[in-house]
Parts: sequence; C-alpha cells; structure tokens
Amino acid sequence: MVIDYAFIWAGLIAVAVLMYVLLDGFDLGIGILFPFLKDRDERMLAMSSVAPVWDGNETWLVLGGGGLFAVFPLAYAIVMPALYPLIIAMLLGLIFRGVAFEFVHRTERMKLFWEVAFWGGSLVAAIAQGMALGTLVQGITVSGRGYGGGNWDWLTPFSLLTAVALVVGYATLGATWLIMKTEGETLARARRLAKPLGLALLALIGAVSMATPLLRPEYLARWFGWPSGLYSAIVPLLLAGAAWMLWTGLRDGLTHRPFLATVAIFILSYVGLGISFYPHLIPPSVTIWEAAAPDTSLRFLLVGAVVLVPMILAYTAYSYWVFRGKVRPDETYH
Repeated sequence: MVIDYAFIWAGLIAVAVLMYVLLDGFDLGIGILFPFLKDRDERMLAMSSVAPVWDGNETWLVLGGGGLFAVFPLAYAIVMPALYPLIIAMLLGLIFRGVAFEFVHRTERMKLFWEVAFWGGSLVAAIAQGMALGTLVQGITVSGRGYGGGNWDWLTPFSLLTAVALVVGYATLGATWLIMKTEGETLARARRLAKPLGLALLALIGAVSMATPLLRPEYLARWFGWPSGLYSAIVPLLLAGAAWMLWTGLRDGLTHRPFLATVAIFILSYVGLGISFYPHLIPPSVTIWEAAAPDTSLRFLLVGAVVLVPMILAYTAYSYWVFRGKVRPDETYH
C-alpha cells in the first residue's frame, strides 16, 4: 500500500492551524473587546479567564509554522516573502500582548499603557492574520520556485474584508467565552456584545463567501459546478444550523451553547476554505505534492509528530479540564 505522506502532513498542518485559530482566537477576542468592558476590574477578570491557557494556545501556531517550514519548504519559501509585512506585524502584536499580559499586573503607574498594549497587540495580530488569509485565498503569484508578485499584493479590498471578518469573529469568540466563564454583570455585558457581533460575523461570512467564487474560476466550479456544488452545499446548510444555535443560545440565556456554536461556525468556515483550496497549498498553482519535501523526510518527521501531537492534545485538554468552570472576581490573575 502506498502511503501519501504529503496528504497526511497537509491534514496535520491544517488541524494545527485550526486549533490555533479556535484556541488563541477567543483570547485575542478578549483583547479586542477590552475597550467595551466596564472598568479595570472587569478587564482584569476577562484576562483571568484565559490566564491559565493563553500561552499554551500558541503552541499550535509554532507547530503549524514549524511544520510548514519542515515538510512544505517550497510553500514556506513562497509564502513568507509574499506575507513578510503581515507576519512581522502579527509577531509584534503577539509579543506586545504577551508582555502586556504579565506587566499589566505588576505596575500601577503604567497599567493603562499595558492595557492599551494588550488591546493593540490583539487587534494588530487579528488584522494581520485576516489579511494573510485573504491574500492566500485570492492567490499568490509564483515565478519558477519563488514569489513573483509585488510588495503590496497583500493589500487588497478582499484581504481587508477578510481582516474585518476575522476581527469580528475573534471578538465573537471572546464574547461567548466570557458568557461561558463569567457571572453577573460581566456575563450580561458579554451577552449584549455577542448579539450584534454574531450578526455582523454572519453577514461578513456571507460577504466573503459570495466574493470568493468570483476570485478564480476553479473556486466557482467547486461551489457551483455539478456535481461538486451538490456536496459543497452541505457546508452552508450546516453553517445555517450553527447560526441558529448561536442565536437561540443567546436568546435563551444559555452559557455554553453560544461559544460552542461560534466554534462550529469557525470550523465550517474553515472546511469551506479547504473546499476552495484543495488540492492546492498555495492557490492557484502550487499543489500539496509539489510543495512537499521528499517522502523520506516526511516519513522521518511523521514519527515525531505521532508522539508530539497526542502529547500537545493531552496537556491542552488537561489544562482546560483543570481550569473549567466560572472565574470569579476574587480569583483574578496576579
């Protein structure tokens, strides 16, 4: 039996990226929501809700980026020059919010500065990620075995649209996370924020979904051709169901359903992205197999992944289990 190592690794990297988006998405969302929280005590409570898990969430970003470098070196060599400004902005944003997470609790005179740094770092990281996503979806110009586009190809109306959509999506994740993790006035405020954010997220997903098939004929064929369009139609139907779960959860005052429904919306949007991309790793010209390292390298690295990925999943699940339940004002992180 022939084992398709490139396909297996593409799946592993896709899972790592999805895990990062879901897990780091809600704590980036909390940072984005900072200006809309009532006061400093409420902001500290929001930070405390993610304090035990936020740095572990970024493990998945390291795994995805490192895996791309190791197993798809051609893709890494093309994507990085195309997205250098966005990657640098994202890393600076993550660094600032990481430092702010610690310093905001250890100073009084500079506390406002570090709160702004936490908000700004979260917002910049989310915008950079959204624009990078839009750039990949619209396609990267490849010349030979390198990037063949210009310095500003990442700055387009479509990439700006995806950036806004991801910022709103992260904010929705953050608001629904606070609904699940807090009580009283903070919970009520998070629910009030989640309703317009959820509606805006669904509207932006619709806008991105309508614009994407118009970018390239292969996208149009996969979503509206026959018989591929028949299978692809399952995704928007499931997405409608997740949207209904989100709305009814918020309407009925449930605490866990809104967050789980938002996670489902993200997963289904990610599946839709995969439908558009496959079999390309870099649309429109570089496939998974063209970008992959030799099978001997993929096989060697897979041995490590078989050990490492279950370990990451195990300690991630354990940390969330240990710190389950509501966060109270007297349990804030210091």
